[in-house]
Amino acid sequence: MTSLSTLQSLVQSTVLAKIGPHRDILVAYSGGVDSTVLLHALMILQRQHMPDLHLQAIYIHHGISQHADSWAKHCEQQCLDWQIPYVVEKVTLELEQGNIEEQAREARYLAMQQYLTPNRLLCTAQHQDDQSETFFLALKRGSGPTGLSAMPALLHLDSHSLLRPLLTITRQQIEQYAYSYNLVWVEDESNQDSHYDRNFLRLHVLPVLNQRWPHFNQMVSRSAELCHEQQQLLDELLAADFSALIDADRCLSFKPLLSASQIKRNALLRMWFKLHKSSMPSRKQLEVIWQTVALAKEDSNPEFRLNGRQIRRYQNRLYLLPQYQDIQSVQLTWDLKTSLVLPDGLGQLSVTTSGNNCCRLPLANEQVSVRFHAQGSWHIAGRTGSRQIKKLWQEYDIAPWMRTRIPLIFYNEMLITAVGVFVSVQGQGNQVSYRHKHD
Repeated sequence: MTSLSTLQSLVQSTVLAKIGPHRDILVAYSGGVDSTVLLHALMILQRQHMPDLHLQAIYIHHGISQHADSWAKHCEQQCLDWQIPYVVEKVTLELEQGNIEEQAREARYLAMQQYLTPNRLLCTAQHQDDQSETFFLALKRGSGPTGLSAMPALLHLDSHSLLRPLLTITRQQIEQYAYSYNLVWVEDESNQDSHYDRNFLRLHVLPVLNQRWPHFNQMVSRSAELCHEQQQLLDELLAADFSALIDADRCLSFKPLLSASQIKRNALLRMWFKLHKSSMPSRKQLEVIWQTVALAKEDSNPEFRLNGRQIRRYQNRLYLLPQYQDIQSVQLTWDLKTSLVLPDGLGQLSVTTSGNNCCRLPLANEQVSVRFHAQGSWHIAGRTGSRQIKKLWQEYDIAPWMRTRIPLIFYNEMLITAVGVFVSVQGQGNQVSYRHKHD
């Protein structure tokens, strides 16, 4: 049996090895035994080996439990005793909608991001038993190698990194460590609620498997690691093919995939979704996207919606876009004196005296309005004759979904300019230019 001193050394040396050169760490601290042990181990390292280590603890107040306020106070007192800076962030969850566990996880990371910088490391306290639970949840979802990789010890996000230094430490070792130092922690009553999938695995499934096979969790962690390696290898082997399909706007040219096997095609499509940091579609959804969007008729305008985004096709390329609002009926009056804020995150319009697509100023009896939809035929400056607006969008190579998102400046009922695209004969001049600044 491992001695207490050896166990203490194991936990602390594991944390020390994992944090490497990092000296600025934000610790996700819930007050539970796992995060208490992590924070304590970091505090010991700071005092005994790393005086230049800067620690801060953050407690995320979900407001679900009636004990959340007392837990926050417990964490505050503990950090005061250990002389660790501490902050509380409250988040709001839609308790009647969707997966509460997933909502809480996303809300936690969103709240913590405001305290992170490129040089600051976020540390969370997931351990080997958590890894096993995550692996089984991925199995339940029918995940492939990426999902079965479970949780990486180090995850690089947009502008910071997330470290899980306790992933090789078991729950039993964490509890033994806590008892050896007489640590005090809180118990979340929801951890005993088998309604939650993770708790069901923890309370009713994994104990039976670990009783039968004592090193089961360790073997699951090894399988997760092997899945991660296999996925990395697959990404390396496909990197050159994938790079050849992606343009500067991260659109995907799908014509070369017509001759690829379904397996290779799906792998490349998944790499594209990963590039966009999008939720990963299921295998069935990938096939529907391929059949209904990529292989749709040439003259169609296909669309597939997936978790708040849309997959569109234009000129043999696939686009992964936000789910836009319908603003075709929006009409904004503009006095030209100040910048005009556009709807649905489209940014602002402003007036300048220089730039491309210069126009005339409105006459005294002309009211300026901004719209996002036009009908009929219009005569464009520098061209002969009028053309239907649909033909004009095609000639200027404007994707179908952008044709109702480009600001159109009208003087009364006369189209003057499609900002950044063209000026009509009725609007030509050199007095003013309209500038569109995107958010």
